[in-house]
Amino acid sequence: MGIREQRKYFEILKKYERKFEPKELEDYKMLVKRNKDDEDLDKFSMERLIALHEKYHVNREKNNLDFLFKKPSEDQSDNQTNQ
Repeated sequence: MGIREQRKYFEILKKYERKFEPKELEDYKMLVKRNKDDEDLDKFSMERLIALHEKYHVNREKNNLDFLFKKPSEDQSDNQTNQ
């Protein structure tokens, strides 16, 4: 893993710091210090960072809301005027 991916994880996890358990927060702060020193994380540290990311960051599906922005079709407007 590169520095870019490492920083991406830190940016995302920054939002969830207040939800961390005390042990997780301690580990996270240590990892942040290492990141600030522009240090590559070793395999074990990166696994802990990814585990925190998977635990707290939930990728939700985005609902398709296109139907809200479409104009009503002519068939529907004709049916409404005839009634």
